[in-house]
Amino acid sequence: MVALVTFVVPIVGDKTLLVWELSSRPTAEALQHSLFTVFSQFGLQYSVRVFPNAAVAGPVFYAIITVYSAREAHRAQKACDQKQLFQTSPVKGRLGTRHKAVRHNTLALNSSRCQELANYYFGFNGWSKRIIRLQDLSNLEERENEDIVTPLQKQSLKLFCALEVVLPSHECRSPGAGMAEEPLDKLEEGSLSFLMKRKVTQKLAIQKAMTDAFRKLLIVVLESGKIAVAYRPCEEVTDARTEEELQDLIQVSYFSCQPCGQREEECLSDFSFEEEVFRLPELD
Repeated sequence: MVALVTFVVPIVGDKTLLVWELSSRPTAEALQHSLFTVFSQFGLQYSVRVFPNAAVAGPVFYAIITVYSAREAHRAQKACDQKQLFQTSPVKGRLGTRHKAVRHNTLALNSSRCQELANYYFGFNGWSKRIIRLQDLSNLEERENEDIVTPLQKQSLKLFCALEVVLPSHECRSPGAGMAEEPLDKLEEGSLSFLMKRKVTQKLAIQKAMTDAFRKLLIVVLESGKIAVAYRPCEEVTDARTEEELQDLIQVSYFSCQPCGQREEECLSDFSFEEEVFRLPELD
């Protein structure tokens, strides 16, 4: 079974595991830690959330665990269902179900989540980012001299960042672009608060560019554990594919990431600005 991992929020049903019949003796925080520890062996988790059952169901908890790969969720469900895990009584586990007919806009992972996912699959030294351009688009001095600017119109800091995420072992480079804008009080100009706000805006622009770059990458994890990477700048990648489409994608993945080999001006022309409902199974 091939696993496809994308740099988007994993909200489809078959990446979500429902675990119930959890003991009420530990606290919810302790249960969350125990579940995180147990399920970490199956792969990187996006979230582990623990909730108390309704009063009529007894003093027990249930948990919703979301992972990045449907294959990881399937293996985790088989390993935990009707097993005691960290308590004396067995727990129950079920996968959420996918609605193939319903399509929803995917949400990109934030930059910290992207880095966490990249570190997990590529290693801490298996990827890097290279900032190509960091430009201030505020034009504050020009705006001050424009007659059309009214006194009530607020100025703002606007910074643009263009960078690329580099995967040396996969010979892959993914460009990304991001823009951040923060409102600016006129009294802040030249002050320490202005410099701090500029630093925050710059950091936000870089984070948005990293999110944009990572979102164009698709990780293909083979049954053997080997990893291929596909660069998909235009097509939105989902894992709801037929077996034939999946095989074509795997073949493309080995060849789609090549060194850029472009001058900086040509590479910048590739930049563009941007940004499944599931049903949980019924309890037995």
